[in-house]
Amino acid sequence: MVRTVLTAEKNTIVVTIPEDYIGKQVEVIAFTLEEGGSKPRSVGKNVSFNAVSLDTSKFKFNRDEANER
Repeated sequence: MVRTVLTAEKNTIVVTIPEDYIGKQVEVIAFTLEEGGSKPRSVGKNVSFNAVSLDTSKFKFNRDEANER
């Protein structure tokens, strides 16, 4: 994968690709950084997994029992 960030001086841009890309389909996407794409998107909801509360202080893991068939 090749990613290049540049400032366009004209409406024509030349991008050099690696030799192993020759003969393969290559996708080129152009957008300004202000349009997005490189900014992380925030999730609308805060999800909480505290509906179930278990006391595991006295739990002892038994590897042999867990791997029994």
